[in-house]
Parts: sequence; C-alpha cells; structure tokens
Amino acid sequence: MPTKTGWAPIKAYWKDASQKNRDALRAILTLEATRDQYVHGADESVVSPDGYMLDFAYLQRPGIDEIQLDLFHDYRNNVALYPAWQAYFRQSKPPLLAVWGKNDVFFIPPGAEAFKRDIPDAEVKFVDSGHFAIATHSAYIAEQITSFMHRKAKL
Repeated sequence: MPTKTGWAPIKAYWKDASQKNRDALRAILTLEATRDQYVHGADESVVSPDGYMLDFAYLQRPGIDEIQLDLFHDYRNNVALYPAWQAYFRQSKPPLLAVWGKNDVFFIPPGAEAFKRDIPDAEVKFVDSGHFAIATHSAYIAEQITSFMHRKAKL
C-alpha cells in the first residue's frame, strides 16, 4: 500500500515513466488506499467516512485515474522547484503557519520543520494525525489560522 511506503512508488515512476511503474500507482487510487490516506496515523474514530468516500467517488469518474497518474508524474516538477521556493522564503520571509499531521507519511515532519531554516519566525505546529489532519483537527487548525491572522495581519 502506498501510504506504508510513502513516496517510493511515486519516485520510481519519476525515474522510469514506464507503463509498469504507472500501473503500480493505480493502487493509490483504490478505496482502501484513499481511506488509508485519511485514517493512517490518525484517530480513526474521529475520521468521518464522508471525506474519503467523496474522494473515491470523484476518482471513479471516467478518465480521472489517468489524470491522477499524470499528476503523480508531474509532481516531480514541484520538487525540482523547492530550491527556488526556499530562496524566496529566505529572501522574503513571509509570515508562515504550518499545522501538520505528525504521522503523515507523504509530507513528513522534517518537511514542515524545514520552513524554519528559511523563515526563522515560521510557526510550525504538529497534531496527532496523518495526511489529512484537517479531517481530525479542524477546530484546532481553524483556531491556529484565526490566531495567526490576527497577530500577523493585525486584524
């Protein structure tokens, strides 16, 4: 299952865009994998099935699987832009709040902590959740955003 291996199958596809590697990513598009992205690392008892069931329903539309696979392949271009984004962060030091699922296997905590290297005043907070922290900690995240905006935008 992809969430158990994080980026490994996606990175394999970046290195070799063969049909075999593309087809291997179809496992991410199953109901089990979609659900796992919501519940892995989270308190499953507070995860509503509405989110992952809706996501899966959208994934079932004709042609969406191919679009998703194309997006997985294209994400390598985002990674290639990380140095440019980091340079912007170092130069501009925009206000930044990151509320992160500490159990996210795709965007792991060191990725959030890295913001502080470029923006020393960045606020990075972790919640006991996985990839979709908003599904389990929406009230807390909303409070953090509201507080951040009041402090930074002087609202």
